[in-house]
Amino acid sequence: MEHLVLLHGALGSKEQLLPFETFFKSKFKVHLVNFSGHGGAPFQGEFSIEQFAAELKEYLDENQLTEVAVFGYSMGGYVALYLARHYPEYIKRIITLGTKFHWDNETSLIEVGKLNPTNIEQKVPKFAEVLRHRHQPNNWHEVLLATADMMLRLGQKNVLTNSDYEQIQVPVLCCIGDLDEMVTLEETIYVYRALGNANLFVVPNTKHPIERINIDVFLTAMMQFLLKK
Repeated sequence: MEHLVLLHGALGSKEQLLPFETFFKSKFKVHLVNFSGHGGAPFQGEFSIEQFAAELKEYLDENQLTEVAVFGYSMGGYVALYLARHYPEYIKRIITLGTKFHWDNETSLIEVGKLNPTNIEQKVPKFAEVLRHRHQPNNWHEVLLATADMMLRLGQKNVLTNSDYEQIQVPVLCCIGDLDEMVTLEETIYVYRALGNANLFVVPNTKHPIERINIDVFLTAMMQFLLKK
């Protein structure tokens, strides 16, 4: 049975991907992974794409896995592509959804402006409680601040460039919701065209949060891509 690894996004955890595991477990050996600092996993240094890719590689090594299929939501898709760029033997195919590819100083400052713990507690207390519960026993404030630092560094230096995408030869399905308010269709198309072997899928009636995706349509598209010979 082929192995499928599911990767969460920034501020997320593997618990958000349990509906995906339920859908795919009859055809794949499904693996759910928490990046360090997320979902209660211990912190391991600063947050970075490089760090999270190293953790994914370590997980695959520990489980003696190569040529796995990977679904990465948002930041998780970026991590999967980074691993495919530097360690292609681990990856058979990749699906990304809502992955932010374009980073510069202006973009990172906009996103970091949304990650003030005090503002979140005051303006969206229900989300603050979700984050507290999702990351305990870790302090969710620390998760936000570490994420903000990572975004600022990405704004200063993007870890994947056009030449990197051109060297990724594994099949990739680049997906974006038609109502995504964080990721643009233009940046997704740019990367889709730069990749050596990619398809593009725009998910209808879908915003950025993973809980807001048109899940039936998306899971069907995922399954078709994963089973394609």
